[in-house]
Amino acid sequence: MIREGHQVISTAHKASQATLDESITAWALAARAGDADAVERFVRALHRDVLRYVAHLCADPQAVDDLAQDTFLRALGSLHRFEGRSSARSWLLSIARRAVVDSYRYAAARPRLSDVPDWQLAAERAQPRDLPGFDDGVVLLDLLASLPAERREAFVLTQLAGLPYAEAAEVSDCPVGTVRSRVARARATLVDLLLEEAQAAGEPAAMAA
Repeated sequence: MIREGHQVISTAHKASQATLDESITAWALAARAGDADAVERFVRALHRDVLRYVAHLCADPQAVDDLAQDTFLRALGSLHRFEGRSSARSWLLSIARRAVVDSYRYAAARPRLSDVPDWQLAAERAQPRDLPGFDDGVVLLDLLASLPAERREAFVLTQLAGLPYAEAAEVSDCPVGTVRSRVARARATLVDLLLEEAQAAGEPAAMAA
């Protein structure tokens, strides 16, 4: 019964996510046509996703806000080329990924003055602190820090940002099967880590499942 209930919730969540993505894509298309209100709705709807995604990719927490702003500036400047063939969410996250890659290239071309904090601090800053479950979110960030970068990215795109596997593959520029494999391995590792934490805290293993 619990598994069936979980499946119902998961299906409802996917349907809700699909409806939201349709709305966001419609706003992007309206923004392309010059609708200022649609521009605001589009930016507001995806701002958190961009911050979270950039934070997981970027090694410099001080650069997250700037990279998010750069992402939206690039997107708004390219809206005339957006035709809605993919969701606006995946299109925007692809732009965010390129913005981060470009920032790495720029950083590599100039001297590095000192070591920068890792991506985790930036990811924590991107999390809303006034919502239920924030502490659980920080724990998840701690666990995600132990994953290889490729698996972490696949998990963030599909499980946190809510992209379908096919669109996550487009963003990551790799086959869909590779994304599925990375997510499956990431999940397995996270489950093992959660079990280890539960056992270390003296909790029954069943409670961590």
